[in-house]
Amino acid sequence: MNKRNKIIYWIATAWLALGMTSTGIVQLIKMKEEADMMNHLGYPLYFLTILGAWKILGVIAVLIPKFPLLKEWGYAGFFFAMSGAIFSHAAVRDSGKDFFGPVLLIVLTVVSWYFRPADRKMPSVV
Repeated sequence: MNKRNKIIYWIATAWLALGMTSTGIVQLIKMKEEADMMNHLGYPLYFLTILGAWKILGVIAVLIPKFPLLKEWGYAGFFFAMSGAIFSHAAVRDSGKDFFGPVLLIVLTVVSWYFRPADRKMPSVV
């Protein structure tokens, strides 16, 4: 892996981890704004606990060394959660500003996944 790719990977991964950790904590503590948004989207409040816990676990999976299969699951979970958020906001016809966070996090997920070092990838099967 060249130096440029390593820098791209770590910048994207650091921002992804920060974004998922902060939103995961906000969801776990059921902050009023987050609870209001879940009601607006039509989801039950217990969904905040599920999303928050899985985001924190996903960050741990993506950041710890080794365990490439676990990392794949973490990235997949982030992708599913953020694509679900995008479609949820679209379903209730939210404004463009409501899409910024989920779109940013899905882009960071894809960039981090794409540029991850070889030792963080699943071994290729030939």
